[in-house]
Amino acid sequence: MSNLGSTSGPCTGFPAPGLREPNRYITGHNEKGEPVFLVTDHGDHRDAMLGGAAAQNIIYSAKGNPVELTDDVDIEYAKNNKPALHIPNGCVVRMIDFAPGTESNLHRALTLGIGTVCEGEIELTLSDDRSYRRVLQPGDVSINRGAMHRWRNTSDEKPARMVFVMLDVMPIIVNGKALEFDMGHLMKEYSEYADGEGNKAD
Repeated sequence: MSNLGSTSGPCTGFPAPGLREPNRYITGHNEKGEPVFLVTDHGDHRDAMLGGAAAQNIIYSAKGNPVELTDDVDIEYAKNNKPALHIPNGCVVRMIDFAPGTESNLHRALTLGIGTVCEGEIELTLSDDRSYRRVLQPGDVSINRGAMHRWRNTSDEKPARMVFVMLDVMPIIVNGKALEFDMGHLMKEYSEYADGEGNKAD
């Protein structure tokens, strides 16, 4: 990603300047079996990314499918393990703030990626020449099934925000060939935790 003429400054952390601090509410049950709010906070594992072009906030992550909720083991796992881009046989819910003018490189994650725009306006393109292009407004949703793609904050003055749910998938076969993982320079933001278990890669 690169920051193309921001007038409000880069993302020095999460949230981006000009966007509100999100609240996270995680439900569960007390010792009587009654429903309660177990967690009220702002999320886990918050980082500025790519020199301030973006910032991320991990809202939730879990390993295994189905997810184990008994004894709140999922909450403990999410708290103690910073996820990779996605977790094999698991899920990651990641909020990303985009600084004004930020545009990513074309990249492909071998995941089912469900992205919802919360703030601002985001352009989604599937090719270098932008022949396949959509502009997403707040409330719009993209469902990316392994396609090469690029994100761009269309505003040079205001930040934008999206929430992504990243789910593991089987190998993706197109025209008889398996698609390859290709994050380009974005991968450096996730490679430290590439095994998906919160452990640093070798």
